[in-house]
Amino acid sequence: MDISVLTSDWTGHRLLDTGDGFKLEEIGGVRMIRSEPKAWWSKSLPAAEWQKAVAEHKEGGREGHWELRGNCPKEWETQLGKLRFQLRFMDNSKQFGVFAEQSPHWKWLSQQQPAAANRPRILNLFGYTGAASLVAAQAGWHVTHVDASKPAVAWGRRNQELSGMAQEPIRWIIEDAMTFVKREVKRGNQYEAIMLDPPAFGRGPNGEFWKVERDLAPLLRACRDLLSPEARFILLTVYTIDASSILCHNLLEEVTRGLGGRIDIGELTLQQEGNGRLLPLSLWGRWQAKAKG
Repeated sequence: MDISVLTSDWTGHRLLDTGDGFKLEEIGGVRMIRSEPKAWWSKSLPAAEWQKAVAEHKEGGREGHWELRGNCPKEWETQLGKLRFQLRFMDNSKQFGVFAEQSPHWKWLSQQQPAAANRPRILNLFGYTGAASLVAAQAGWHVTHVDASKPAVAWGRRNQELSGMAQEPIRWIIEDAMTFVKREVKRGNQYEAIMLDPPAFGRGPNGEFWKVERDLAPLLRACRDLLSPEARFILLTVYTIDASSILCHNLLEEVTRGLGGRIDIGELTLQQEGNGRLLPLSLWGRWQAKAKG
């Protein structure tokens, strides 16, 4: 079983340094500091470089807070090719609207362009602010984007507008993932591809509690019933720090048993400038159907 390490080559994001439980990064010209529990080693750059950051997320309280310095914007934008993403420092999170380590998935997804005239259907569960949904729509897919957060879905719609893709077929749904999947199964709807990027824990719009180690396997089993006879892939990302990419393999193997095809697994990383050190950030697994013809 081979494990592939995928590293972002997105020029819109720079990982400047990591260490001592923190990371120094820059996106859209804004340099910031965030905690990073996977950075167990020592920092490489001198303190003066870290002091150039204009934003720092401070831990404490329920979710911590952002400390902005100088003329640091609270909202700004970045680009991925022709796509534009709105970024902003959130009051209740250390996130700012995009996960740069996911860019290898976006690149792969952009290459999965449909051959048929009719757009195939892709379901993006836990879609957040819509980066993968926009990439899929741009590549020719009909996208159903599901997230339990109303602000995240509104943010995704804004990214669609900023990218000049208002006419692209993206269905934005505010719903608990399992609730939506069960309803789609009852409706008889099917998809040619499914993406899942679940959090470790979270809550749905009606208070539904999500815990990845308890709920991911049942969700994947339910997703099996949504795969059409022309299904092409399932793409799974897991951020749980104590999990393994082998876990992703085993889950996808169980769900796609009897369908043939192949399963690839690995890690998503960001590469630090200067010394090339890799920062591991998440696990991934991908099932692909066997090519026809």
